[in-house]
Amino acid sequence: MIRKLLTILSLTTVISSCGKNDDHPADIPPQPQYQDTAQWYVSDRKADVDIFYIISTEIGDYITDNGITRHFADTYNDSLRAPMLAEMTGVDAIVGDKFNFFSPYYRQCSLQTYADDSTIDARMPLPTEDVRRAFNHYIKRINPSRPFIIAGFSQGAMIAIELLKEMDSQTYSRMIAAYVIGATIDSATVHATKYLVPTQGADDTGVTICYNSVREPSCALDMFGHSAVCINPVSWTTDPTPATLITETTFNTTTKDTLTVRIDAATGLLCVEGVTANDYILPLIGKEGNYHSREIWFYRDCLKANMEARAEKFRNGKH
Repeated sequence: MIRKLLTILSLTTVISSCGKNDDHPADIPPQPQYQDTAQWYVSDRKADVDIFYIISTEIGDYITDNGITRHFADTYNDSLRAPMLAEMTGVDAIVGDKFNFFSPYYRQCSLQTYADDSTIDARMPLPTEDVRRAFNHYIKRINPSRPFIIAGFSQGAMIAIELLKEMDSQTYSRMIAAYVIGATIDSATVHATKYLVPTQGADDTGVTICYNSVREPSCALDMFGHSAVCINPVSWTTDPTPATLITETTFNTTTKDTLTVRIDAATGLLCVEGVTANDYILPLIGKEGNYHSREIWFYRDCLKANMEARAEKFRNGKH
């Protein structure tokens, strides 16, 4: 199951589109309705803190039974929901045992979207609007009072940044932290976003945590350049001092690598040395030495402990 968590679906599957009948272009799936509980993955543990998690890219372009190519997920189609659910349950199992966990299905862009900047710009507004509606429903109807953590990975991290740009003071007062995982944040976005506050340590609250892992800066994905926000998720420091992490670097194995993890000051990327497993290279957009698919897996224990520490700090005194 964990391998399904952070790997991308094989490309271009032929499936049938069995969405709801409503008015929308044939190449655009129906809009998810977030009052429908089937459009959510939820683990309600009766905890006093929630995680709102935005999944990464789990689909490729696909063809409907009418021969139409689609570039967005149909959240009413069981075949497309399955890998989304696998990521939701996998991340929940890693970090969520002391939190309530809420994750919306949304019309995410296909992997092919990320081969070209202009395509990203054209397609990202639709999934962003879905998650915006889901988050507003969550804040108003599901959780109007509890503190929460926002976490997003890859495409989900890009959307999390948009939520921070639009966040109001009342909502921010309940936000423990935002984990923007496997993405980069430029300085212009930091300066223009009131409630995007780069973290400086292990337990500050109301902050944004961001990192993007590579063997060396040249291995970064083209869509993720330099970052103005980066913290080492092993030492929880923002300087280039290396930290050591002993962990399984591949899924479904007990073999552990000793990793050296450091921030590259020039690029704001997280450089990781010591991975002995064969590289998993993402289709279409991947590069050897890029660890995008393992951004949660490498640091899973660190992330879990850190979320718990920040939540405890928040409980003891709001930011």
